[in-house]
Amino acid sequence: MVFLPISGWLVALSSYLLPQSALWWGETTLQEEILGLSKSEKESVISEVSRLVTGSQTVVLAEYRGVSVADMTRLRANARSAGVALSVVKNTLARKAVQGSVFEPLSSLMKGPLLYGFSSDAVAAAKVVTEFAKQQPKFIVQGGAYQGTLLNVEGVQQLANIPSREVLLGQLLGLMQSPISGLARVLSAVAESRAEATAAPAA
Repeated sequence: MVFLPISGWLVALSSYLLPQSALWWGETTLQEEILGLSKSEKESVISEVSRLVTGSQTVVLAEYRGVSVADMTRLRANARSAGVALSVVKNTLARKAVQGSVFEPLSSLMKGPLLYGFSSDAVAAAKVVTEFAKQQPKFIVQGGAYQGTLLNVEGVQQLANIPSREVLLGQLLGLMQSPISGLARVLSAVAESRAEATAAPAA
């Protein structure tokens, strides 16, 4: 039988409760606080966050202190369905990850235990994080950035209020179809009138 030290059990338990597939909760933050990451592990985390930053239009930051595991799991599921990547990572590593990128201004907001939301869609991260904050008073939006422009809390809220790409496309399609359907009804009415007029003499 193999015995793990207490720190090892804590890391294993956190990894079981919150898989790393969508949220770096256990294997990143807990190891840093209890065991400490090696240099290569820190570089790996920085590289992964840099990859997320490079593929994102929007990054949103929120403090998660006091939010239950169950609620965070629900947030993770919502984020996944919306195409939003979530990360909980030490701010010192996050600062290095955004250094030299258009999101470097976010460094000024990196204080306290933060959750980072990344999305290639312009509004998805803001929507997911803001909607969750409405339901969880302990989950506090700190700000964010859109294509390098720093956003305060109000700015993130305004971004979240913009309709999603799918909704905008649907609205545009509706506008395009309205005149077409109206024209189709007119042409149909004209055709019916002509048919009636043609049939009248035969009667």
